[in-house]
Amino acid sequence: MSSNTSFFGDLLNTIADRGRALLDRNSRVSGATKAATLVDRCQDLLSGKGEASGVALATDILDRYARMKTGERIAFFEALHETFGADVARLEKAVAAYGKSGSESAVAEIHRASEPRRQELFRRFNMAAGATGQLVRMREHLMDAMVLRPDLAPVDRDFGHLFSSWFNRGFLVLRRIDWSTPANVLEKIIRYEAVHEIKDWNDLRARVDTPDRRCYAFFHPALVDEPLIFVEVALMRETPGAIAPILDQSRAPLDPGTATTAVFYSISNCQRGLGGVSFGHFLIKQVVEEISREIPSLTTFVTLSPVPGFSAFVKSTRADETSPILNPADRQALTRLDAPGWEGDEAARTELTPVINALAAHYFLVARTAKGKPLDPVARFHLGNGARLERINPMGDLSPKGIAQAAGLMVNYRYVLADIEKNHEAYAGKGEVVASAPVKKLLRGEASARSLVPVQ
Repeated sequence: MSSNTSFFGDLLNTIADRGRALLDRNSRVSGATKAATLVDRCQDLLSGKGEASGVALATDILDRYARMKTGERIAFFEALHETFGADVARLEKAVAAYGKSGSESAVAEIHRASEPRRQELFRRFNMAAGATGQLVRMREHLMDAMVLRPDLAPVDRDFGHLFSSWFNRGFLVLRRIDWSTPANVLEKIIRYEAVHEIKDWNDLRARVDTPDRRCYAFFHPALVDEPLIFVEVALMRETPGAIAPILDQSRAPLDPGTATTAVFYSISNCQRGLGGVSFGHFLIKQVVEEISREIPSLTTFVTLSPVPGFSAFVKSTRADETSPILNPADRQALTRLDAPGWEGDEAARTELTPVINALAAHYFLVARTAKGKPLDPVARFHLGNGARLERINPMGDLSPKGIAQAAGLMVNYRYVLADIEKNHEAYAGKGEVVASAPVKKLLRGEASARSLVPVQ
């Protein structure tokens, strides 16, 4: 894959170099990187010049953009929004023509006229060598700008629309990551790990180069050696309830042939600019199929997942003195969380466990956002991919990060291949959280019945 990509990259660079000779050199502004200059050149790119000059223009625009400062980038995004939207006059004419004829060709013209011009502009940018990665980074810059400029959302939607096509599952390649993987890719695995920090190279080797550990990643041909998303897998004989034994480098490795359970304990998205482009379902399902062929003894496929919003939920529930979820004894037990180092106190853990269980059941099964979705983003990810909420683990992650974000809580989601589509439809169509009987039993009946109000 890399050699073919390199060949075509070199070919595009050659075309671009020759195309530059065709461009009007007088139109260049030496050292200029201002948004207005880019807008002019974007208009030229959309004018339909020859292939060679088009590649050269796209390359030049992206080079100029790369040298821009934050303010100039925002001005460029404003121009993309205001200048390169849909051609309203053409759209009105197309709609009128459809009203008269109702023909298929009129429908096609409405479709073409309604597409913002910036979508075609992005496609033409992508003619340049290495442009796909540059456009992903451009969207990252746009996402940063949208924190204060939500009006730029239409430009972001166009990026998302195109990326959903460009990063279609059919273009992605699943590769196993092991110790023979090139060092530049391994370095990125360390850098992009977002769930459980990889401390050093020894830690990485323990995760990818021991017999009972696996790591898989999706790659795209246009982003050479840039993983899009990767999953770390532990081979075990049972469903785990805590992360520390999995990450323990001094543990005795398990013979993979005796494993019955594959545990997805870390799933990390590597490219923030591809936010909203879903790879998770495909990755998990394909890893299940891949690892099942290698190790036929595997029968159970689960996650050990963090709960990043749980601490905030506990805090808001404690602050609400009228909340029916907690009784006075629960509130007293939760004062244990206020004592530094409570996780090292066995009595504190014992007292907190049933309260955390009840709060977690309510958090997942009852509490909702204003849009009717589960509060937890990780839950939305796995439930949307067809998993079942399998088990609550109240003291699953007692690391500083686990305590800060989830009061130590972790959960298991289970993937049963025969049920994935059914579970997905239940969640997507009815908003149902598919959960095991033991999880449902943790709900306190009276509290759950009185607490169906959406939570912001």
